[in-house]
Amino acid sequence: MKRRFTAYRCLILVALSLIVSSGIAADHVAYRGNFQNARIKFEQAKTGNVAFIGGSITEMNGYRPMVCEILERRFPETKFNFINAGISSTCSNTGAFRLQSDVLDRGDIDLLFVEFAVNDDQDAHHSRAACIRGMEGLVRHARIANPNIDLVITFFVNESMLANLQKGETPLTIASHTAVAEHYNVSTIGLASEVADRITAGTLTWKQYGGVHPAPAGNAIAASMIDALMSKAWDTPLSSDVALQSHPLPASPLDPASYWRGRFVDPATAEIQNGWTLAVPDWSLLPGSTRERFREIPMLCGEHAGDTVSLSFVGTAIGAYVVAGPDAGMIKASLDGGPFQVVDLYHHHSKGLHYPRTVMFATDLKAGEHTVELKIAAETRSKGNAARIIQFVAN
Repeated sequence: MKRRFTAYRCLILVALSLIVSSGIAADHVAYRGNFQNARIKFEQAKTGNVAFIGGSITEMNGYRPMVCEILERRFPETKFNFINAGISSTCSNTGAFRLQSDVLDRGDIDLLFVEFAVNDDQDAHHSRAACIRGMEGLVRHARIANPNIDLVITFFVNESMLANLQKGETPLTIASHTAVAEHYNVSTIGLASEVADRITAGTLTWKQYGGVHPAPAGNAIAASMIDALMSKAWDTPLSSDVALQSHPLPASPLDPASYWRGRFVDPATAEIQNGWTLAVPDWSLLPGSTRERFREIPMLCGEHAGDTVSLSFVGTAIGAYVVAGPDAGMIKASLDGGPFQVVDLYHHHSKGLHYPRTVMFATDLKAGEHTVELKIAAETRSKGNAARIIQFVAN
């Protein structure tokens, strides 16, 4: 496992040399609750399952391998299993729905790193309510599944968020995610505020930081802040009688409708009435590019107005994790025989890319059994009427 990160050692040293003259502001590293469980596993069991979930900032070779390198340095005798659950373009809502399959199903996780502030802002354009439903869904689900899991939420930054911070305003996504972190006593890394302060002080430029997808210098700042959190939390030796301690779970969520029961629902369980097919799309015949991870996945596909499919499910919300390309259309959705509501699949990034996103057909339903009927609409604002569903999502 350690060989995987050797190439990053030089990058870390170079990047850290650019930031060593600037100390980390203590108030940008928020240590909350008990952060000892992961350390106990790493030191005593000599094993560690560490997962990272987020968007492209997590998926890329950026802060994630640097943090892995730091953990391996801190615990040289520990055998680590590192899980990269980053998927470019995805938001915290998608994260909440895929947490089970992409992270929790891969073993008992000791330490989970989360980042979605940028994608909730510039990709999903989430409201405060949507930010909380996604982030709280992820955090609460993780803590219910494994009460011992330690979590860290890192706030990355884009240009508009940076401008807000420099005006003394907290970006909506950061404020929303912070509310979740405070409610669950989860530690946070205020990278966005740290970067804003350094740029304002003239000790860092946006170009040095690297932009939305940080350069090695920007990722090294994030990694060094996480390292500082570990130093603060783990500054004294473990006592001989130390034991794992469950994190208290608040009796009530911030939002009762948060997606903490979020899960995928296999599209093969849907009932096709007409037109739809379940197969791997022939991407060679379709306009727009497709990311490699989606090219071999069977999808529930409808392409013509009137194509109809239905799905029975249990829960309080239903939607779909889709790829929406240049031909993405609109879906009319009816819950339990009610009136149809139109959901547009096309995204502003769909023009040249089959873009992964989660759309919701209904939320705030009464808990129980429901049926959703989906019909391809005749209206479209793209080059077609297509719908390609990777998974249904339910809460």
